[in-house]
Amino acid sequence: MSEGNRTTHVVGGSRLFSPVVELRQYTLKSGRREDLIRIFDTHLVEPQEETGMTVIGQFRDLDWPDRFVWLRGFEDMEARHAALSAFYSGLVWTAYRDAANETMIDSDDVLLLTPAWPDSAFDLSGAARDSAGRKASYSVVAATIFHLLPGTEVDFAATFAEEARQRLARHDGELLAAFVSEHAENTYPRLPVRAGENVFVVFQAFTDAMAMANHDAALAADPVWMHGVLPVLERYFARPSERLRLAPTARSLLP
Repeated sequence: MSEGNRTTHVVGGSRLFSPVVELRQYTLKSGRREDLIRIFDTHLVEPQEETGMTVIGQFRDLDWPDRFVWLRGFEDMEARHAALSAFYSGLVWTAYRDAANETMIDSDDVLLLTPAWPDSAFDLSGAARDSAGRKASYSVVAATIFHLLPGTEVDFAATFAEEARQRLARHDGELLAAFVSEHAENTYPRLPVRAGENVFVVFQAFTDAMAMANHDAALAADPVWMHGVLPVLERYFARPSERLRLAPTARSLLP
């Protein structure tokens, strides 16, 4: 991790959170993931939120034992600059920076995102962060990253909302949130983001890995999805999509 107070906005009566979101994927030194999670969950959650950001979720990647994935959100790009400036110049990060960074090989795989449609941000109104000692959740969050042709995010999002969302829910794959690339200038250049990306990212929650596998199998056996919806979506693809299977840590707000 090289270089709360939860932010909310209201759309249609629902409490939606963090119109600007970072999806951060860290590659760690072999065997060091639990060390980073211990530092992060014990010492770095509340101090970040005290600056005005939201630590939305932190996860173990189920397919890569040396990857740590997390999400944090901001009210807007200006608030992001203020919050990051406050945290990374503060006493807490100074105290734990070396220990955290010592676990890492790379922390620059960062996608900057914004909601794909007005009510597609994370709704955390019922979420509560547990104490550091709680047993880790067995639920699974799936993050699917669609890499799109330049300039097609708006059209793809509209197509996805109209054609795909209900089909996913039909097979127990209801969306938690959906985002597209935020193309605003990085307001905190000390922390790089993947500039020039054109992505659509969907988050789903499942009770366990088997439930997620059953959902995927049901989609693969659904002729409407395979021969109707999926070919329409694929017209927008610049390259194959990525799928992350993520297990929340004990202090993640998601799911």
